[in-house]
Amino acid sequence: MTAETSQTLDRGLRVLKLLADTDHGLTVTELSHKLGVNRTVVYRLLATLEQHALVRRDLGGRARVGLGVLGLGRQVHPLVREAAMPALRALAEDIGATAHLTLVDGAEALAVAVVEPTWTDYHVAYRAGFRHPLERGAAGKAILAARRPPRPSGEDPDAPGYTLTHGELEAGACGAAAPLLGVTGVEGSVGVVMLADVVPERVGERVMHAAREVAEALR
Repeated sequence: MTAETSQTLDRGLRVLKLLADTDHGLTVTELSHKLGVNRTVVYRLLATLEQHALVRRDLGGRARVGLGVLGLGRQVHPLVREAAMPALRALAEDIGATAHLTLVDGAEALAVAVVEPTWTDYHVAYRAGFRHPLERGAAGKAILAARRPPRPSGEDPDAPGYTLTHGELEAGACGAAAPLLGVTGVEGSVGVVMLADVVPERVGERVMHAAREVAEALR
């Protein structure tokens, strides 16, 4: 801590981060131990965060992240979109296909940024705001693949880090997508959609490279 920072705000933010990292919530005692402060301080922090709906406590007294964070989260999309645009533009122009950044929104995949190539005679029209189930389309399936536990060392070493689909969202269109990895609090994928019978071989690796670029921009 420096003279320019607020100890109370710092502790409150640490509470939110601790709660965000657990699915079952934390008790006042557990938070007290993790923060290294007494229970009275934790009670005050939780009471303040509850007033803003950023924290809720269940009947058992366990604190969890509150629904108020959703309002803050909606403002993240423009920031993520801005950070991703350079990599998406390069991807669209290189491949000659519509590039997109897709994030998780509940059980759906939500396209938050889309870039169409400038030099092609035709390409797939794909708009920001488009939604589809995570189980359909390359963008959603790439996200679901990233949720699976890592493969044991030596198992399936040549498996690609991208997903290919054909005709799942639009007849005659195929897609390739790779998940965003290593970005805390952001679950999504970067991909392309094109009118083709098959995805050209180099597209998978190029999409993975773009996903790494976007992830780096968001860290």
